[in-house]
Amino acid sequence: MTIEANPCELTAAALAKALTRREISARAVLEAHLARITARDAQLSAFITVDADGARRQADACDAAGAPMGPLHGLPIAVKDLTNTRGLRTTCGSLLFQHNVPEQDELVVARLRQAGAVIIGKTNTPEFGFGAVCTNRLRGPTRNPFDLALTSGGSSGGSAVAVATGMVPLAHGTDFGGSVRTPASFCDVASIRPTPGRIPVPARALGWDMLATHGLLARSVDDLELALSACVGPDVRDPLSIGTEPHIGSDAGRPQLAVTADFGVAPIAKEVRSRFAVACDALSQIADVEEVSPDCGGAIEAFRTLRAAHVADSYGTLLRDRRAELTPTVIWNIEAGAQLTAQDYLAAERRRTVVFRSFRGLFSRKDFLVVPAASVLPWKNDESDVMLIDDMRLETPIDYLAVTFIVSLVGFPVLTLPTPRHPDQKPFGVQIIAAPGEESKLFAFGRRIEEQLGFCHRPPPI
Repeated sequence: MTIEANPCELTAAALAKALTRREISARAVLEAHLARITARDAQLSAFITVDADGARRQADACDAAGAPMGPLHGLPIAVKDLTNTRGLRTTCGSLLFQHNVPEQDELVVARLRQAGAVIIGKTNTPEFGFGAVCTNRLRGPTRNPFDLALTSGGSSGGSAVAVATGMVPLAHGTDFGGSVRTPASFCDVASIRPTPGRIPVPARALGWDMLATHGLLARSVDDLELALSACVGPDVRDPLSIGTEPHIGSDAGRPQLAVTADFGVAPIAKEVRSRFAVACDALSQIADVEEVSPDCGGAIEAFRTLRAAHVADSYGTLLRDRRAELTPTVIWNIEAGAQLTAQDYLAAERRRTVVFRSFRGLFSRKDFLVVPAASVLPWKNDESDVMLIDDMRLETPIDYLAVTFIVSLVGFPVLTLPTPRHPDQKPFGVQIIAAPGEESKLFAFGRRIEEQLGFCHRPPPI
């Protein structure tokens, strides 16, 4: 099979090499991926907007350039529709913004373009990223390519499906409480949520807010590392901004792993516990594994409070002025923070600090912390919220994300990889967490278990 015949099946890293060597044109790569979108997306609803004409102009510019434009030269990439793209509509999954066309790129998009990436379109998301199912009144639901009746996860479900099905080799996402990690787990792809500040966000109104980050999704660890390399670097406008990390390789010996199914506090389905135990057994072949967790007492309540305060601050005006046009999920998310006091907020920050220090203490003696990437396996698209796990009723619609949002609370980088599974099993992934700033160490370990233990993507039947 030649590269020209099936570029959609190649990894981003392999495509990047072929494009750099002029073994294939950027236009040919793009047309193959556009054809894949045409063939599959009517069934899957991964994209809100596909910019075929704009992408062709970008690809032609790559082919006309005298030298490669950057590490992502000619690679098609999709951007989650919460993130501004110059000249390309950005809806945030909301009827309120269905005709919104930004005049400027967000920094992460600008850096992707500078690296030579071809922006092919915008991927689906729940309205403003709030929702367990990737659907809104513009598009969706984004269906899981392993079973069309099931959800792809929120809120970067469109990006996860686009990558899993070969509609793009790379996709951008955002992650507040697990929004790249849950879809990665559900759709059998890899994701990285880097240390906050690794990808600067100079447009953020609250400069010191580290709960939300940009993230990336791909089909391999090498592809994630390639994509992240194009997005990192300091920006003086972002007070959390950090530079490009020095390379921290993973020891060829036996890494020291802490593993926990639930941080001692997160609700987790029995089937997830079982799948996680199997994954830990596999990891024990190459690592020393100890079941131990940082002290996460009060972490769920702290995240609820901080998230609610930030959401109310960001979207309170919309609730007041345009309530009738918002979905019930968005309304609940905004109202959850309306009654909070300054003391509530500071108490949550105090608890967050205790949890962070407990994480730091654990990493003084462990290389990585491994936990499930989702508390449940994919469920039906017509079930909008997760309020029951096995026989346990949850207090709020976000509690099923506790196993991911606890990591957001403390701001440690996390790599999500699919676990080995039988063909008849639903996809399931694990989070591999490292100390802040140690993304390269994560990638080195991720490559090792990808190659040696089969923690890798498998193509869906669709």
